[in-house]
Parts: sequence; C-alpha cells; structure tokens
Amino acid sequence: MALAVGTQAPDFNVKDTNGNAVTLAGLAGKKVVMYFYPKDDTPGCTKQACSFRDNYAVYQDKGIVILGVSKDSESDHQAFTKKFDLPFPLLADINGEIIAAYDVDGGGYAKRVTYAIDETGKIVHVDSSVKTDTHANDVLKALGY
Repeated sequence: MALAVGTQAPDFNVKDTNGNAVTLAGLAGKKVVMYFYPKDDTPGCTKQACSFRDNYAVYQDKGIVILGVSKDSESDHQAFTKKFDLPFPLLADINGEIIAAYDVDGGGYAKRVTYAIDETGKIVHVDSSVKTDTHANDVLKALGY
C-alpha cells in the first residue's frame, strides 16, 4: 500500500540518468512529482514518460521538479531518455531502496504510483490509478493547476 498523504516523504540518495547524485533533501524548497514505473521502453511506461515530456514546460512554469524512478540502470535510463527526448532525470533505483521506502514494490519492479511532494517534503498527493497517456495532466489537475 502506498504512503499516505501528509506523510513525510522518505529521503534517498541515488544516481540519475547521467550519474549525478540526487537526494530529496537536496530538493528542499521545491515541489517534486516523483513517479514510479516498472520498466524503461515498455509501452505503458513510454506513454507515461512522454506524457510528462509533453507537459514539461507547464511543470517548469509551476516550479515542479519531475523525477521518474525504476530499477533500470543508468545506461538503460540514458537510452530511454535519448530515444524519447525526455527532459527530466530518471533515477536508477537498481537495489530497490527507494521503491521499498515508498512502498511501491511490485515484486522485482516498481508499481506504477506517483507522489507529489511539497516544498517541506510532505506528500500532498498520491496517484495509484495511473492512466499512462494522460498522467501528467491528471497530476496537474489533482494539484489544482
């Protein structure tokens, strides 16, 4: 079961698409949408990532950081990012530590769950009924944008 709204989001320290270390603490003061997904370059995951890509300017205008999280490696993330021109980082949770902390373990992969986290690190929205092709718009609507 996903973490509840109002919960303090667990911190993490993991590498992104380009090998840069990313922590939630390092994003303090920013709104974050962190979406978990099963696997790079699969049909549903591609639709979901492209939904965020196509709405990236709106997220930037609202000051929202987008992070995609799966168990794929940095090199898999690099290929996926390049193939679909993704403008936001993907986190390589190879050991599944973030997936476990956010309670989205699907048994070897991440369940499709999205968390919106406010500037103080509190979870303000959870979406576990993701429609991959409209997901980015659905999250914006849920956040009141």
